[in-house]
Amino acid sequence: MRLSLYRFDTGVETIGGNRVVYDLDGEVARFGAAAVEGPALVWQLDHDEFDAEGALLSRFVQLDPYAAWVVRCDRIDFPLGGFARLHTHPGPGIRYLLQGELEVEVEGRTAFYGAGGAWFEAGPDPVVARASSHLATSFVRALVLPAEWAGKRTIRYLDPPDAADVPQKATILLEHAIALPR
Repeated sequence: MRLSLYRFDTGVETIGGNRVVYDLDGEVARFGAAAVEGPALVWQLDHDEFDAEGALLSRFVQLDPYAAWVVRCDRIDFPLGGFARLHTHPGPGIRYLLQGELEVEVEGRTAFYGAGGAWFEAGPDPVVARASSHLATSFVRALVLPAEWAGKRTIRYLDPPDAADVPQKATILLEHAIALPR
């Protein structure tokens, strides 16, 4: 199983399948068949090998084809200088930074992303994220989740936030059951 993210600057039209299409200008996510005239992101969950030209990031993801799964696209907005304390998620996903700057630490490795940067998170690996203190920071992501997580907040803190922390805001844009090849 392969989860990939592609960016299209002049529009895209998809014919269906396990794809999430995000309209960057309209801030709208669709599943499967979709058409966007301007810049767009496409997350593709695929069983077959395909040409990865133009891929920002891809990684093989092992999923149980007999379990029920959903794909979710959501947007995360951080307050200035905000951060997500040490946390995990119940499934893997690829994130794409829309604006701002974000420092992401996973297992002692730190990476810095600017607008247009993309990264993969496996889900069970503990992560800390720190947003810019001077730029509005937000990203969109597509996650592959066990079906029991449909409609639920996926962040699980290992280092609980303080009462004074201003949390990041998560907005679910799309959630759709997916069929995996058997």
